[in-house]
Amino acid sequence: MQRQTTIAKPAEVKRTWYVVDATDIPLGRLASKVATVLMGKDKTIYTPNEDTGDYVVVINAGKVKLTGDAEHKKNYYNVSGYNGGLRTRSSGVMKREFPCEMVERAVWGMLPKGPLGRKMLRKLFVYADEKHEQEAQKPVALEVIKK
Repeated sequence: MQRQTTIAKPAEVKRTWYVVDATDIPLGRLASKVATVLMGKDKTIYTPNEDTGDYVVVINAGKVKLTGDAEHKKNYYNVSGYNGGLRTRSSGVMKREFPCEMVERAVWGMLPKGPLGRKMLRKLFVYADEKHEQEAQKPVALEVIKK
């Protein structure tokens, strides 16, 4: 009996570079599209236990759109491990001061946790403005529906 499902091997994965302009795109919509491309779920050779995804460069992370009251009500937490070591930042503060981290955290939330997810996250490059260092790779524009 022959196997129906093909399992991708790391050597046969062809990786492409994509660039996404985050201007006026809702954060969740952007993160879900980027996570899909990083995992390789948009490819026919997708295998859950292999990294079959592509590289993604996100530019203009500071211009990403936050819908509803997310700017004021959504909070990001960091804990140092010491008593009273909880730091809280609102989405508005994150968008103004740490836009790259905000996008990275949103994408990380949609990737699998563990060594494979961390490997996928290393293929994500986020920049606050339109200048990026991956021009030599000739990234192709990736469209994300704004709605």
